[in-house]
Amino acid sequence: MPHRDTSSLFRPFSVRSLELKNRIVMAPMTRLFSPEGIPGPASAAYYRRRAEGDVGLILSEGTVVDRPASRNDAGIPFFHGDKALAGWKNVIDAVHDAGGRMGPQIWHTGATRYINGWEPDAPVESPSGLDSPGDPRGVSMSEEDIADTVAAFAKAAADAKRMGFDTVEIHGAHGYLIDQFFWAGTNLRTDRYGGLTIKDRSRFAVDIVGAVREAVGPDFPIILRVSQWKQQDLSVRLAASPTEMENWLRPLVEAGVDVLHVSQRRFWEPEFPEIDGENGLNGAGWAKKVTGAATIGVGSVGLDNDVVNSAFAGKGSTSASLDRLVERLERDEFDLIAVGRALLSDPQWVAKVERGDHGALKGFDAASLAELV
Repeated sequence: MPHRDTSSLFRPFSVRSLELKNRIVMAPMTRLFSPEGIPGPASAAYYRRRAEGDVGLILSEGTVVDRPASRNDAGIPFFHGDKALAGWKNVIDAVHDAGGRMGPQIWHTGATRYINGWEPDAPVESPSGLDSPGDPRGVSMSEEDIADTVAAFAKAAADAKRMGFDTVEIHGAHGYLIDQFFWAGTNLRTDRYGGLTIKDRSRFAVDIVGAVREAVGPDFPIILRVSQWKQQDLSVRLAASPTEMENWLRPLVEAGVDVLHVSQRRFWEPEFPEIDGENGLNGAGWAKKVTGAATIGVGSVGLDNDVVNSAFAGKGSTSASLDRLVERLERDEFDLIAVGRALLSDPQWVAKVERGDHGALKGFDAASLAELV
Protein backbone atom coordinates (compact mmCIF):
# COMPACT_ATOMS: atom_id res chain seq x y z
CA MET A 1 0.00 0.00 0.00
CA PRO A 2 1.57 3.37 -0.97
CA HIS A 3 2.58 5.75 1.78
CA ARG A 4 2.00 9.47 1.95
CA ASP A 5 4.83 11.70 0.72
CA THR A 6 7.02 12.45 3.76
CA SER A 7 8.87 15.46 2.33
CA SER A 8 7.25 17.77 4.90
CA LEU A 9 9.37 16.03 7.53
CA PHE A 10 12.52 17.08 5.71
CA ARG A 11 12.03 20.80 5.39
CA PRO A 12 14.74 22.84 7.17
CA PHE A 13 13.89 24.74 10.34
CA SER A 14 15.66 27.45 12.31
CA VAL A 15 15.18 29.27 15.59
CA ARG A 16 17.67 31.84 16.90
CA SER A 17 21.15 30.39 16.24
CA LEU A 18 19.89 26.83 15.66
CA GLU A 19 19.57 25.62 12.06
CA LEU A 20 18.18 22.14 11.43
CA LYS A 21 18.16 20.14 8.21
CA ASN A 22 14.82 18.48 8.99
CA ARG A 23 11.89 18.50 11.41
CA ILE A 24 12.71 15.29 13.30
CA VAL A 25 13.92 15.45 16.88
CA MET A 26 15.25 12.56 18.95
CA ALA A 27 13.16 12.70 22.11
CA PRO A 28 14.92 12.60 25.48
CA MET A 29 14.85 9.07 26.90
CA THR A 30 16.28 7.95 30.23
CA ARG A 31 18.90 5.25 29.62
CA LEU A 32 20.64 4.66 33.02
CA PHE A 33 24.04 3.87 31.48
CA SER A 34 26.15 6.52 33.23
CA PRO A 35 27.95 4.98 36.24
CA GLU A 36 28.72 7.60 38.90
CA GLY A 37 26.83 10.10 36.75
CA ILE A 38 29.44 10.17 33.99
CA PRO A 39 28.51 9.48 30.34
CA GLY A 40 31.19 7.34 28.74
CA PRO A 41 32.34 6.36 25.25
CA ALA A 42 29.31 4.10 24.74
CA SER A 43 27.01 7.10 25.25
CA ALA A 44 29.00 9.21 22.79
CA ALA A 45 28.79 6.44 20.19
CA TYR A 46 25.05 5.98 20.85
CA TYR A 47 24.28 9.63 20.12
CA ARG A 48 26.71 9.76 17.20
CA ARG A 49 24.81 6.91 15.50
CA ARG A 50 21.61 8.96 15.57
CA ALA A 51 23.44 11.93 14.04
CA GLU A 52 24.80 9.65 11.33
CA GLY A 53 21.21 8.48 10.78
CA ASP A 54 20.12 12.06 9.89
CA VAL A 55 18.18 12.99 13.03
CA GLY A 56 17.67 16.76 12.74
CA LEU A 57 18.05 17.54 16.45
CA ILE A 58 19.12 15.18 19.20
CA LEU A 59 17.91 15.89 22.73
CA SER A 60 19.85 13.98 25.35
CA GLU A 61 18.49 11.74 28.04
CA GLY A 62 17.59 13.69 31.16
CA THR A 63 20.77 14.88 32.87
CA VAL A 64 20.53 16.43 36.29
CA VAL A 65 21.51 19.82 37.66
CA ASP A 66 23.73 20.35 40.70
CA ARG A 67 21.36 19.77 43.62
CA PRO A 68 21.34 17.10 46.33
CA ALA A 69 19.01 14.24 45.39
CA SER A 70 18.32 15.69 41.94
CA ARG A 71 18.19 12.24 40.31
CA ASN A 72 16.19 9.08 41.02
CA ASP A 73 18.62 6.42 39.82
CA ALA A 74 22.37 5.95 40.14
CA GLY A 75 22.70 5.50 36.37
CA ILE A 76 21.30 8.94 35.48
CA PRO A 77 24.05 11.31 34.30
CA PHE A 78 25.03 14.57 35.93
CA PHE A 79 25.35 17.83 34.02
CA HIS A 80 27.78 19.23 36.56
CA GLY A 81 31.22 18.41 37.82
CA ASP A 82 34.40 18.18 35.78
CA LYS A 83 34.22 14.46 34.99
CA ALA A 84 30.58 14.45 33.88
CA LEU A 85 30.99 17.59 31.80
CA ALA A 86 34.07 16.10 30.15
CA GLY A 87 31.92 13.10 29.22
CA TRP A 88 29.28 15.39 27.71
CA LYS A 89 31.98 17.28 25.79
CA ASN A 90 32.94 13.99 24.17
CA VAL A 91 29.28 13.42 23.30
CA ILE A 92 28.72 16.76 21.60
CA ASP A 93 32.03 16.53 19.75
CA ALA A 94 31.04 13.10 18.41
CA VAL A 95 27.62 14.38 17.31
CA HIS A 96 29.10 17.42 15.59
CA ASP A 97 31.71 15.28 13.89
CA ALA A 98 28.83 13.31 12.34
CA GLY A 99 27.09 16.51 11.20
CA GLY A 100 24.42 16.49 13.92
CA ARG A 101 22.87 19.09 16.22
CA MET A 102 22.21 18.42 19.91
CA GLY A 103 21.05 19.86 23.20
CA PRO A 104 21.11 18.40 26.70
CA GLN A 105 17.88 18.03 28.61
CA ILE A 106 18.54 19.47 32.07
CA TRP A 107 16.47 18.04 34.86
CA HIS A 108 15.61 17.65 38.54
CA THR A 109 13.47 14.64 39.43
CA GLY A 110 11.92 16.22 42.53
CA ALA A 111 10.13 13.88 44.91
CA THR A 112 9.42 11.15 42.37
CA ARG A 113 9.89 7.59 43.54
CA TYR A 114 13.26 5.98 42.96
CA ILE A 115 13.89 3.45 40.25
CA ASN A 116 14.89 -0.08 41.31
CA GLY A 117 14.76 0.84 45.00
CA TRP A 118 17.76 3.17 44.81
CA GLU A 119 17.93 5.92 47.44
CA PRO A 120 20.04 9.10 47.49
CA ASP A 121 22.14 10.25 50.43
CA ALA A 122 20.09 13.44 50.90
CA PRO A 123 16.37 14.15 51.42
CA VAL A 124 14.36 14.56 48.24
CA GLU A 125 12.88 18.01 47.69
CA SER A 126 9.69 19.32 46.13
CA PRO A 127 7.30 22.27 46.44
CA SER A 128 5.39 20.83 49.41
CA GLY A 129 7.04 17.55 50.35
CA LEU A 130 4.70 15.50 48.15
CA ASP A 131 5.32 13.10 45.27
CA SER A 132 1.63 13.14 44.31
CA PRO A 133 -1.48 14.54 46.00
CA GLY A 134 -1.72 13.07 49.50
CA ASP A 135 1.56 11.13 49.13
CA PRO A 136 4.21 12.65 51.44
CA ARG A 137 7.83 12.27 50.39
CA GLY A 138 10.87 14.30 51.30
CA VAL A 139 10.92 17.94 52.31
CA SER A 140 9.35 21.19 51.18
CA MET A 141 11.83 23.52 49.53
CA SER A 142 12.78 26.73 51.28
CA GLU A 143 13.11 29.92 49.28
CA GLU A 144 16.89 29.48 49.57
CA ASP A 145 16.55 25.97 48.10
CA ILE A 146 14.50 27.41 45.25
CA ALA A 147 17.04 30.15 44.56
CA ASP A 148 19.88 27.61 44.55
CA THR A 149 17.95 25.36 42.17
CA VAL A 150 17.25 28.23 39.78
CA ALA A 151 20.96 29.01 39.80
CA ALA A 152 21.82 25.35 39.18
CA PHE A 153 19.65 25.26 36.04
CA ALA A 154 21.25 28.49 34.79
CA LYS A 155 24.77 27.13 35.42
CA ALA A 156 23.97 23.90 33.54
CA ALA A 157 22.64 25.85 30.56
CA ALA A 158 25.70 28.10 30.52
CA ASP A 159 27.94 25.03 30.59
CA ALA A 160 26.00 23.54 27.68
CA LYS A 161 26.61 26.64 25.59
CA ARG A 162 30.26 26.84 26.63
CA MET A 163 30.88 23.24 25.56
CA GLY A 164 29.36 23.80 22.14
CA PHE A 165 25.87 22.36 22.42
CA ASP A 166 23.40 23.86 19.97
CA THR A 167 20.47 24.34 22.34
CA VAL A 168 19.26 23.31 25.79
CA GLU A 169 15.98 21.77 26.94
CA ILE A 170 14.57 22.33 30.43
CA HIS A 171 12.52 19.35 31.67
CA GLY A 172 9.26 20.72 33.06
CA ALA A 173 7.02 17.69 32.45
CA HIS A 174 5.90 14.25 33.65
CA GLY A 175 5.57 14.92 37.36
CA TYR A 176 9.19 15.86 38.06
CA LEU A 177 10.27 18.90 40.10
CA ILE A 178 9.23 21.80 37.85
CA ASP A 179 5.99 20.01 37.02
CA GLN A 180 5.32 19.44 40.73
CA PHE A 181 5.24 23.23 41.06
CA PHE A 182 2.73 23.50 38.17
CA TRP A 183 0.44 20.82 39.66
CA ALA A 184 -2.11 22.10 42.19
CA GLY A 185 -2.15 18.71 43.95
CA THR A 186 1.57 18.84 44.77
CA ASN A 187 2.07 22.58 45.17
CA LEU A 188 0.33 23.64 48.37
CA ARG A 189 2.62 26.57 49.03
CA THR A 190 1.27 29.86 50.33
CA ASP A 191 4.28 31.97 49.32
CA ARG A 192 4.94 33.49 45.89
CA TYR A 193 5.74 30.06 44.41
CA GLY A 194 2.26 28.71 45.13
CA GLY A 195 -1.20 29.97 44.34
CA LEU A 196 -4.67 29.08 43.14
CA THR A 197 -4.01 29.49 39.42
CA ILE A 198 -1.67 27.76 37.02
CA LYS A 199 -0.14 31.15 36.23
CA ASP A 200 0.69 31.64 39.92
CA ARG A 201 2.25 28.18 40.17
CA SER A 202 4.39 28.81 37.09
CA ARG A 203 6.58 31.36 38.88
CA PHE A 204 9.31 28.80 39.70
CA ALA A 205 9.57 27.78 36.04
CA VAL A 206 9.48 31.41 34.92
CA ASP A 207 12.37 32.20 37.26
CA ILE A 208 14.35 29.24 35.88
CA VAL A 209 13.73 30.27 32.28
CA GLY A 210 14.67 33.87 33.01
CA ALA A 211 17.89 32.82 34.71
CA VAL A 212 18.75 30.47 31.86
CA ARG A 213 18.11 33.19 29.29
CA GLU A 214 20.39 35.56 31.17
CA ALA A 215 23.08 32.86 31.38
CA VAL A 216 23.06 31.90 27.68
CA GLY A 217 22.40 35.29 26.08
CA PRO A 218 19.92 36.36 23.41
CA ASP A 219 20.82 34.01 20.52
CA PHE A 220 20.98 30.59 22.16
CA PRO A 221 17.64 28.74 21.80
CA ILE A 222 15.80 27.48 24.89
CA ILE A 223 13.38 24.56 24.72
CA LEU A 224 10.95 23.72 27.54
CA ARG A 225 9.27 20.34 27.84
CA VAL A 226 5.80 20.35 29.42
CA SER A 227 2.96 17.88 29.75
CA GLN A 228 -0.58 17.70 30.99
CA TRP A 229 -0.18 14.07 32.18
CA LYS A 230 2.01 12.95 35.05
CA GLN A 231 3.66 9.59 35.61
CA GLN A 232 1.91 9.62 39.01
CA ASP A 233 -1.51 10.11 37.38
CA LEU A 234 -1.99 9.78 33.62
CA SER A 235 -5.37 11.53 33.75
CA VAL A 236 -4.17 14.87 35.18
CA ARG A 237 -4.79 18.01 33.14
CA LEU A 238 -3.11 21.25 34.20
CA ALA A 239 -5.08 23.30 31.66
CA ALA A 240 -8.72 22.45 31.05
CA SER A 241 -9.16 25.08 28.35
CA PRO A 242 -7.12 27.05 25.81
CA THR A 243 -7.35 30.08 28.11
CA GLU A 244 -5.79 28.15 30.98
CA MET A 245 -3.12 26.82 28.61
CA GLU A 246 -2.29 30.37 27.55
CA ASN A 247 -2.12 31.52 31.19
CA TRP A 248 0.28 28.64 31.90
CA LEU A 249 2.56 28.84 28.86
CA ARG A 250 2.62 32.46 27.71
CA PRO A 251 4.56 33.73 30.76
CA LEU A 252 7.19 31.06 30.07
CA VAL A 253 7.55 32.17 26.46
CA GLU A 254 7.75 35.79 27.57
CA ALA A 255 10.51 34.79 30.02
CA GLY A 256 12.62 33.38 27.19
CA VAL A 257 11.38 30.00 25.94
CA ASP A 258 11.73 29.69 22.16
CA VAL A 259 10.28 26.21 21.64
CA LEU A 260 7.62 24.39 23.67
CA HIS A 261 8.02 20.60 23.61
CA VAL A 262 4.52 19.43 24.48
CA SER A 263 4.48 15.82 25.58
CA GLN A 264 1.36 13.72 25.17
CA ARG A 265 0.95 9.98 25.07
CA ARG A 266 -0.41 9.92 21.49
CA PHE A 267 0.43 12.84 19.20
CA TRP A 268 -2.69 12.33 17.05
CA GLU A 269 -5.16 12.88 19.89
CA PRO A 270 -6.86 16.29 20.15
CA GLU A 271 -6.15 18.36 23.24
CA PHE A 272 -9.57 20.03 23.41
CA PRO A 273 -11.95 17.91 21.28
CA GLU A 274 -14.92 19.70 22.80
CA ILE A 275 -13.76 22.80 20.87
CA ASP A 276 -12.45 21.54 17.53
CA GLY A 277 -13.54 17.92 17.35
CA GLU A 278 -11.86 14.52 17.18
CA ASN A 279 -9.43 15.69 14.49
CA GLY A 280 -8.62 18.92 16.29
CA LEU A 281 -5.30 20.37 17.34
CA ASN A 282 -3.10 18.30 19.61
CA GLY A 283 -1.30 19.73 22.63
CA ALA A 284 1.58 21.16 20.60
CA GLY A 285 -0.89 22.64 18.13
CA TRP A 286 -2.79 24.47 20.83
CA ALA A 287 0.42 25.61 22.54
CA LYS A 288 1.56 27.15 19.26
CA LYS A 289 -1.83 28.78 18.72
CA VAL A 290 -2.11 30.39 22.16
CA THR A 291 1.52 31.52 22.54
CA GLY A 292 2.87 32.00 19.02
CA ALA A 293 5.99 30.02 19.95
CA ALA A 294 7.43 27.21 17.90
CA THR A 295 6.42 23.78 19.18
CA ILE A 296 7.53 20.16 19.14
CA GLY A 297 4.87 17.47 19.01
CA VAL A 298 5.61 14.07 20.52
CA GLY A 299 3.85 10.89 21.54
CA SER A 300 4.03 7.34 20.15
CA VAL A 301 5.47 8.09 16.70
CA GLY A 302 6.22 4.72 15.14
CA LEU A 303 4.41 2.76 17.84
CA ASP A 304 1.25 0.68 17.67
CA ASN A 305 0.28 1.64 21.22
CA ASP A 306 1.11 4.56 23.46
CA VAL A 307 4.46 5.49 24.89
CA VAL A 308 3.65 4.30 28.41
CA ASN A 309 2.54 0.81 27.38
CA SER A 310 5.29 0.43 24.79
CA ALA A 311 7.93 1.16 27.39
CA PHE A 312 7.57 -2.29 28.85
CA ALA A 313 6.38 -4.74 26.24
CA GLY A 314 5.78 -5.47 22.61
CA LYS A 315 6.97 -4.04 19.33
CA GLY A 316 5.97 -0.89 17.48
CA SER A 317 4.80 -0.36 13.94
CA THR A 318 5.25 2.77 11.86
CA SER A 319 2.99 3.18 8.85
CA ALA A 320 -0.24 4.38 10.47
CA SER A 321 1.38 6.93 12.77
CA LEU A 322 3.64 8.23 9.98
CA ASP A 323 0.66 9.00 7.75
CA ARG A 324 -1.09 10.82 10.60
CA LEU A 325 2.10 12.69 11.40
CA VAL A 326 2.66 13.94 7.86
CA GLU A 327 -0.93 15.13 7.64
CA ARG A 328 -0.49 17.29 10.74
CA LEU A 329 2.91 18.63 9.73
CA GLU A 330 1.60 19.59 6.29
CA ARG A 331 -0.94 21.85 7.94
CA ASP A 332 1.79 23.32 10.22
CA GLU A 333 -0.02 22.28 13.37
CA PHE A 334 3.38 22.14 15.05
CA ASP A 335 6.92 22.78 13.82
CA LEU A 336 8.93 19.72 14.82
CA ILE A 337 8.16 16.15 15.82
CA ALA A 338 10.05 14.18 18.45
CA VAL A 339 10.56 10.47 17.88
CA GLY A 340 11.43 8.38 20.90
CA ARG A 341 11.36 4.63 21.16
CA ALA A 342 11.43 3.91 17.44
CA LEU A 343 14.91 5.49 17.44
CA LEU A 344 16.10 3.30 20.31
CA SER A 345 15.93 0.18 18.17
CA ASP A 346 16.79 1.73 14.81
CA PRO A 347 19.42 4.51 14.64
CA GLN A 348 18.79 4.73 10.88
CA TRP A 349 15.02 5.25 11.29
CA VAL A 350 15.09 8.83 9.95
CA ALA A 351 17.31 8.04 6.98
CA LYS A 352 15.04 5.13 6.01
CA VAL A 353 11.94 7.32 6.18
CA GLU A 354 13.65 9.98 4.05
CA ARG A 355 14.46 7.55 1.25
CA GLY A 356 11.01 5.92 1.46
CA ASP A 357 12.32 2.56 2.64
CA HIS A 358 9.48 1.97 5.06
CA GLY A 359 9.73 -1.78 4.77
CA ALA A 360 13.17 -1.66 6.38
CA LEU A 361 11.99 0.22 9.48
CA LYS A 362 12.53 -1.94 12.53
CA GLY A 363 10.03 -0.31 14.86
CA PHE A 364 10.43 -0.40 18.63
CA ASP A 365 11.51 -3.56 20.41
CA ALA A 366 11.52 -3.42 24.22
CA ALA A 367 14.71 -5.50 24.23
CA SER A 368 16.61 -2.40 23.09
CA LEU A 369 16.02 -0.80 26.50
CA ALA A 370 18.66 -3.11 27.95
CA GLU A 371 21.55 -1.78 25.82
CA LEU A 372 22.78 1.26 23.93
CA VAL A 373 22.05 0.12 20.37
